Amino acid sequence: MKNTRRTFLKSASGIAAAGAAFATPNMVLAAAEDKPAASGGGALTDHKLPDLPYPYDALEPYINTETMKLHHDKHHAAYVTNLIKAEKALADARAANDFAMVQHWSRAAAFNGGGHALHSLFWTIMAPAGKGGGGEPTGQLADKIKQDFGSFAAFKAQFSAAAKAVEGSGWALLHHRVTDHRLIVLQAENQQKLGTWDSIPILGIDVWEHAYYLTYRNDRAKYVDEWWNIVNWEHVAKNLAAHTPR
Repeated sequence: MKNTRRTFLKSASGIAAAGAAFATPNMVLAAAEDKPAASGGGALTDHKLPDLPYPYDALEPYINTETMKLHHDKHHAAYVTNLIKAEKALADARAANDFAMVQHWSRAAAFNGGGHALHSLFWTIMAPAGKGGGGEPTGQLADKIKQDFGSFAAFKAQFSAAAKAVEGSGWALLHHRVTDHRLIVLQAENQQKLGTWDSIPILGIDVWEHAYYLTYRNDRAKYVDEWWNIVNWEHVAKNLAAHTPR
C-alpha cells in the first residue's frame, strides 16, 4: 500500500490522538464492534459515532444549536471516520512490514482515537440547565472533591484556570488517578498530549475553538465560566464510581 505523509495530510483532518493516554469511555466501547481480521494485519474495530443524549438545542443558551450540530455531526464524526481509516491503514502497513508507515498511522490513530473518546465523554457530562445540568456535586463525588482539592470552590477555580490557559487547542480534564485514587486536573494539548498513563478522565471541557466560537466568538473565558451551568454532576459521579474500588 503506497501511502505517504502527503496523501494522509490531504485526506485526514490531522495526525494524532489519545488511544492509550486516555481510557475509552464505556459508551465508546459499547458502540464499537469487532471486525474480521485484516489481511495479515490483525483485527479491526468498527467505531461508531454515539448519539447525543439530548436534542441539539438542549444546552441553549450556553452552547447554541448550530455549534452542537457542527461539533457532533461534523467534527466528532470526522474523528470516527479518520480513526477507522487510520487503523485500517495501520493494519495494512503492519502486514507489509512497513514500520515507517506503522509509526505514521499510529500517530493518526492516536489523534483521532483521542478525539473520539473525549467527545464521547463530553456529550455525556452535560445536561440542560436545571434539568440535570448545573449546581454542585453531591454524595461521594462531592466528598472526594473536598478531600482532594480542599473545597468545590478550589477545584472549580483550578479547573477553570486550566481550561482558560490551554495553549492553542485542547481540553481541561478531571481525572481519577487509579494508582492512589486521587482526583487531579490535567490539560490536554490537542486531545492526546500531556496525559498520564495511570488516570482516567471523568469530566472534561473541550476548548478547541469549534466548541464555542459560534456562541462566544473568541471569548474562551466566558465559555468556560458559562459551561458550569450545564455540567451533569450525576453522570460525573457515575464515571467516578465505575473506577472506584468497592
